[in-house]
Amino acid sequence: MKKHEWRETTDEGEIRLATATRHAGKWKLRSRLKSETEWTEFSVIPLDDLQTLHDLVSNKYQRSRAPYEHVLELEALIAAAELRK
Repeated sequence: MKKHEWRETTDEGEIRLATATRHAGKWKLRSRLKSETEWTEFSVIPLDDLQTLHDLVSNKYQRSRAPYEHVLELEALIAAAELRK
């Protein structure tokens, strides 16, 4: 299982924590605001989060910390999410 974490600031100024995991060939995302205790699980990963995750994994790939297949999987998920829009 691979785990990728990042944090970002929302429009309201709150810090949002996000964790993406890849297990058995499937990507899952959960996030929460720093002020909350419960995580929100996403059945379908939003496009913005997919793009952020792609950037994160691409950077890790360049440093030999993630396989290229993960980058390709995320590009396919982004293409599918753009078609859903």
